[in-house]
Amino acid sequence: MKPYSDIADLIKNYESEIQLIKDKIATLKKKPQSFNEEVVFKYIDTQSTGKTKDFVRAQGVKSERGSLFASSDVSKLIKDGAKDISPELLAIARRVPGTKKKHGK
Repeated sequence: MKPYSDIADLIKNYESEIQLIKDKIATLKKKPQSFNEEVVFKYIDTQSTGKTKDFVRAQGVKSERGSLFASSDVSKLIKDGAKDISPELLAIARRVPGTKKKHGK
């Protein structure tokens, strides 16, 4: 939470957080505009580069190297991005490792 000086400032901070969350929800509600965005959505959904790799392989898509798509290709796409992926969607995807539950449901 951001520091605040009074209740009005705290309210403003909360309203700002609400707007950020609404923007993220709107981004996640959009349909993918490219195959790369579809891959990123799959990664966000599964929280797994391996499961995302399996999805891409099932589509018959090969990596830039011309070989089978690998988990490292998913990681590279998330890290480096692509021109046809919205920056907002990438920002959400880059936070996935921090939100994945460890040792449990």
